[in-house]
Amino acid sequence: TKLILLDSLLQEIERKKKLKMSGDFTVVTASMVDVFITSNVAMFTSQKKFDKSMTIGDLKTKLEMITGGSAASMKISLQDKDQKFICNIDNDSAMLGSYPVEDKYTLHIEDSSKKLGEYENTAGVEKFELSKEEYSQKTDTVQAYLKRNKLGKYNEEEMAELARQKEEAEKEEENRIDTGGIKVGERCQVTVPGQMQRRGTIRYVGKPEFQPGWWVGVEYDEPTGKNDGSVKGVRYFTCQPKYGGFVKPNNVEAGDFPEEDLDLSDDEM
Repeated sequence: TKLILLDSLLQEIERKKKLKMSGDFTVVTASMVDVFITSNVAMFTSQKKFDKSMTIGDLKTKLEMITGGSAASMKISLQDKDQKFICNIDNDSAMLGSYPVEDKYTLHIEDSSKKLGEYENTAGVEKFELSKEEYSQKTDTVQAYLKRNKLGKYNEEEMAELARQKEEAEKEEENRIDTGGIKVGERCQVTVPGQMQRRGTIRYVGKPEFQPGWWVGVEYDEPTGKNDGSVKGVRYFTCQPKYGGFVKPNNVEAGDFPEEDLDLSDDEM
């Protein structure tokens, strides 16, 4: 029994030795503390957790990475949750826990050798730029990879096939316009998959700027469109807002499509 008590006593003495530090300060609170970090160097506020057994010297080294201040010249002050000054933290050999620091307190760093925003202002930083010619000569770029493997626009056969398909599609659209009697001023019915059929008057037939190929501009009988005859600032025809729309020729059928009568009786409003 005496041996067990002696062993316990020795363990307690050893534990206290580990908590001892220079200046007879001792950590008596939770081992970690969650604090805010501000400085006269960075314009932002950080939030970090630190071990209270860390020395102030080691803390300054970490704060150097966070704020940009110099560990050798920075001064640390402790502020409470209302940003009221409590004390200066100025003993590099002392432990952080020896000061009355608590969660949500603020460590404010002052470094007279730095300027506010010094590391955040990139106006004076020389930017690395390449001209198109210089970029095309490099061998480790996406462009170089595409060229080596003949992919995308660097595959002549693929690009030629795409151009052929585009030309054929436009010819089919043009033929649809000619044979379908799709002309400006004609009545029409528009059928777009997934949408209700709509009737209106053809106001535009051509190749607009907003998309390649042939398009038909329609002024609908009801406000079921998307625009007033203009797209991206370019006007193709004029109508009331929400009465205009543009569809591909295959979705348009020209013919005798009078405005639909909703046939509402006087007894229904």
